[in-house]
Amino acid sequence: MGRSGTAALIFNACDGYGRDRLQKLPRERDDLQQRGFDREELDLRLYFDDFDGLCDRVARYDVLWVVGGNAFVLAKAMTASRFARAVEAPIAEERLVYAGYSAGTCATAPDLEGIQLMDDPALLPDGYPASVTATTLAWVPWRIVPHWQSDHPAARDADRAVEYLLARNLAFKTLRDGQALIVEGGRWRVI
Repeated sequence: MGRSGTAALIFNACDGYGRDRLQKLPRERDDLQQRGFDREELDLRLYFDDFDGLCDRVARYDVLWVVGGNAFVLAKAMTASRFARAVEAPIAEERLVYAGYSAGTCATAPDLEGIQLMDDPALLPDGYPASVTATTLAWVPWRIVPHWQSDHPAARDADRAVEYLLARNLAFKTLRDGQALIVEGGRWRVI
């Protein structure tokens, strides 16, 4: 980002984990604090019926830090809260940076094809509307397969997702743990 500011931590990908939902919160908060960010949780569930409230809340942030978990649950939370619409202008105007990992990266793809081999697409946490669909942000033109060839429990499933996508000739990028995909002005690079 080139600056510090205020970060929103979005843990909705963990909503299906019950009481363990915020297990990673202290580590995530500490990591962002060490990088000079004020930080607070932004729970999209609180905005399923309050789009204006979400827009007001998003306007307070410089960065959205979207953690891993179930990509389908995250996409459902984004759909139900109309997250894509709330962040559209601040992202386009470069007032807001979207960052994250695992499910947080998968949500930026055109869809979650292949990710059903890594995450349960049917998971519907308490409080989520039964009719909500897992609609992604479609900010990049390819699917993202996280944890590929990594020392992570989901690495085998990532291999299966890659095979699935190759067999269907669907565009995708893989990310190993520790790699980052940077997208700026329509250009991208992996570091």
